Amino acid sequence: MYLPSFDLTNKIAVVTGAGRGIGRAIAIGLAEAGADVALLSRTEEDLKLVASEIEKLGRKVLYIPTDVTSRQDVQNAVNKIKMEFDTIDILINNAGMNIRSKALDVTDEEWHAIMDTNLKSAFMMAQEVGKVMKENGKNGRIITISSVAGHVALRTGVVYAATKAAIIQMTKVLALEWGQYGINVNSIGPWYFKTPLTEKLLQDEQYVSEILSVTPLKRVGELPELVGPTVFLCSDAASYITGQTLFVDGGMTIQGF
Repeated sequence: MYLPSFDLTNKIAVVTGAGRGIGRAIAIGLAEAGADVALLSRTEEDLKLVASEIEKLGRKVLYIPTDVTSRQDVQNAVNKIKMEFDTIDILINNAGMNIRSKALDVTDEEWHAIMDTNLKSAFMMAQEVGKVMKENGKNGRIITISSVAGHVALRTGVVYAATKAAIIQMTKVLALEWGQYGINVNSIGPWYFKTPLTEKLLQDEQYVSEILSVTPLKRVGELPELVGPTVFLCSDAASYITGQTLFVDGGMTIQGF
């Protein structure tokens, strides 16, 4: 038998930014693959809706309203997950934001908000969950959502781009340091997908035309096309992959923007 298992039955997964968009899709996709899921986000109402969808799949679910930029909130959430599930096998760092300011217009407040949400939170979550994975001595999986903006230059969003590039490098260093504990650390770099955050942008026909002009597949991504690679990286099928960034971009990074 050469086909490895993509099944995540009885794995415990944690997803940040799980209330909407990419985080919601990934959380439900992991549950469909068999995982029990802990959902983290600031907005409790969004979490309740996602939790109800996962419960319908027959998987256990725990939702915890959490500010992932707060060390105390992160520690409290991880402790609650340990109490409920005893262990953590998978971490999906998805929480993120962007403010599309030109470089000369970026304020200190914008800098700190984007850095804390995109980068600081991902490191703190990886650090706290990494401790659990090391103690358990199991094969852990940490996946952080980066972006094509961390690899090629886009026209706006310099702070966002800096955080996403940092995530790619952080992924490599954590993979190097934690490989000895059996923890695989990877990232995923999406291009444009249809989410609540991109809905307004994708209504601009000129903007969409520019996006598609640098996308070889000539279309915007659908969320299931991001869930598949995530489940793959969480599964035994990706057991020898670590320190990598998988660009799910319709070929965009071949030529840049």
